[in-house]
Amino acid sequence: MTPALDKPLPEFEALATGGVKFTPQGYLGQIVVLYFYPKDNTPGCTTEAMQFRDAHKDFVKAGAVVFGVSRDNMASHDKFRQNLELPFNLIADTEEKLCHMFGVVKNKIMYGKKVKGIERSTFLIDAKGMLRGEWRGLKVAGHVDEVLKEVKALKKAS
Repeated sequence: MTPALDKPLPEFEALATGGVKFTPQGYLGQIVVLYFYPKDNTPGCTTEAMQFRDAHKDFVKAGAVVFGVSRDNMASHDKFRQNLELPFNLIADTEEKLCHMFGVVKNKIMYGKKVKGIERSTFLIDAKGMLRGEWRGLKVAGHVDEVLKEVKALKKAS
């Protein structure tokens, strides 16, 4: 079931770095930012992760918890987190369950070949577990600021 705007998130469980188990129920009372990205240690994904890192204190102050999601495994995520000193956890969606649930797996053309890839996307979940915002196929530049603005608006509204 694909999450729909202004509807509660379906129940699921995902494993993240730091031994964290993510479930929508487990984060009720907090705003959650789930950002999906194609691959650890690639230029756009590194830039995006660093921008979320640099704004992390502002997200926390606004009552939000941030999770990055990609198909990379835990070892890759641990290294990526360590190298960039990311203060948030990364979900290893190696079986693409979350990627398919959120509809971010897309056919892409890479070096002239058709490949399945992750479309850079971000989802905003409010403190009641409702999907309140989604950005799909986004550009990295300015995106984190936009998400933070929405998080602050959500916090004010609650």
